[in-house]
Amino acid sequence: MGIFQLPDALANKIAAGEVVERPASVVKELIENSIDAGSTFITIDLAEAGLQMIKVTDNGAGMTEEDAEKAFLRHATSKIKNETDLFRVHTLGFRGEALASIAAVSRLTVKTSQGDHAGTYLSLEGGVMKDRSKSDARKGTEITVEDLFFNTPARLKYMKTIHTELGHITDLLNRLALSHPGIRFELRHNNKSIFKTTGSGDLLQVISQVYGMGTARKMLPIQHETLDFSINGYIAKPEVTRASRNYISTIINGRYIKSMQLTQAIIRGYHTLLPIGRSPIVVLAIEMDPILVDVNVHPTKLEARFSKDQELVTAIEETIRSTFRRTSLIPEMEQKKPEQHMYTIQDSMPLGEVPSKAPSDGANQRVNEPSPVMAHSETGARKSEHTSTDPTIESANQDTTREMSYAEASIGADPAPAHPDKQERIPVMYPIGQLHGTYILAQNENGFYMIDQHAAQERVKFEQFREKLGQAANEVQDLLIPLTFDFSKQEAIFIDQNKDELAKVGLFFEAFGNQSYIIRSHPTWFPEGFEEEIIREMIEQIMQHEKVDVEMIREDAAALMSCKRSIKANHYLNQQDMTRLLEDLRKSRDPFTCPHGRPIVIHFSSYELEKMFKRVM
Repeated sequence: MGIFQLPDALANKIAAGEVVERPASVVKELIENSIDAGSTFITIDLAEAGLQMIKVTDNGAGMTEEDAEKAFLRHATSKIKNETDLFRVHTLGFRGEALASIAAVSRLTVKTSQGDHAGTYLSLEGGVMKDRSKSDARKGTEITVEDLFFNTPARLKYMKTIHTELGHITDLLNRLALSHPGIRFELRHNNKSIFKTTGSGDLLQVISQVYGMGTARKMLPIQHETLDFSINGYIAKPEVTRASRNYISTIINGRYIKSMQLTQAIIRGYHTLLPIGRSPIVVLAIEMDPILVDVNVHPTKLEARFSKDQELVTAIEETIRSTFRRTSLIPEMEQKKPEQHMYTIQDSMPLGEVPSKAPSDGANQRVNEPSPVMAHSETGARKSEHTSTDPTIESANQDTTREMSYAEASIGADPAPAHPDKQERIPVMYPIGQLHGTYILAQNENGFYMIDQHAAQERVKFEQFREKLGQAANEVQDLLIPLTFDFSKQEAIFIDQNKDELAKVGLFFEAFGNQSYIIRSHPTWFPEGFEEEIIREMIEQIMQHEKVDVEMIREDAAALMSCKRSIKANHYLNQQDMTRLLEDLRKSRDPFTCPHGRPIVIHFSSYELEKMFKRVM
């Protein structure tokens, strides 16, 4: 069997299989070219979610007749000229594959002009030039793609419903609008406008157009600069969460990318402020020297590699944490009808996902912003608090720092000089009673507060245990009675292969039968009663990440201990107990959520209370 070179038509169809996955892929490539051309206004017209027609019109620089014809050749680009340019990419497109690939599987026309004389009109079918002539002199480019995949029916049969394909396109437009707030975008489907931005350059305004005004009001600005990176954007308060990480948008030099590294850094930045199984809404725009990032690792340019990835990850994590340390995060309970806002086709679902039911032909619709308080009720973190009861708060509180009198709390005493900003982040609250033996009711001049007593003491104890475990030296202690473990065959093989790595963290496994092992010592910081859970967690970490994060395991152990040793629901407290607990909470470093991310305090302002009783109208 001889080797021969594929003809261009077939090569373009193969390339289209990598670049043109669905109509949204076409829209992405065309819009990115428009952005690279310096456009400030881009319009996207669709018929049948792009399967029938996609038209992208911009007011960019336009092309000459010669460049317009070259643009549809394979690997023809104006973005890079040599190998050095490949490592200093300043544009969104640069491969020179997109237009040739799109033209190979569609019927395509282009009108383009630089505005100083008559423009150029080209028509291609299946990648073959059919017609060329003059067009009007309007500056910019208009590309129309019709009958996508008409000559590759095998690809066409994999397309989803119209609404699914439209969902992917609106998701894409959301990302592009968030990446380029200075560009005015408009998306029309079957002659009806379904998404529009102003192009004012205000990122928060775009966030409100994508997620709604209610969400935008709960976003916090972040900003940080190092010698290598500039980080800007907005992060949602922890009370605003979603079930999917698709609401996290990371933008590198104007390009939206998917990066597990950066997403995990963002999640770690929230630390214990997020409920279990919930994710935040974040828009992070990062600028860096292009030489520090390689975007040429995926045909669709959705992934990237970083030269200083650890420095970037640390900067993101610390920037988010420091922002929260300067902010009061007590949720406000607003007693009014949920705000309604205009939304895009998939605004009520995570970015990157599509709903099951289609709205009527892209018409603008309204949706209620979900209540952040109700969002927190979805977590399963509460279920453990009903499993046991403590006889007295004194026994549950045996590890607290010291008892404080009500008089001390009333004057705002705060013996925690390490955290002088706690007075501002969480106010003095005077307890006035208890609801159902579960919630402490308190007041001050700013209104009324409800405090989840279990979550409050869990936070207090978590920080105490975390500090104790963190101070423990990396030493081991011998056990009077060795611990015995039975593992699966896969785990046993893994332990045998990673004995050196396990020994570094103080775990020495001795074979004790086929798949059984004994441990005669363990690190001194292991809390009594939790040894087996921690050891198994270490094994799981090494299997998943090929290393052990001791700090994370210590935090998990502290969270487990604090949950089991805190007061539960249906436990009644006296006035002194409530006062002491609220003051201990004020001394905490992060007094807003329990270690599992559930809110501790909810605030009803005096104004909202007066509105409920019609004292103000």
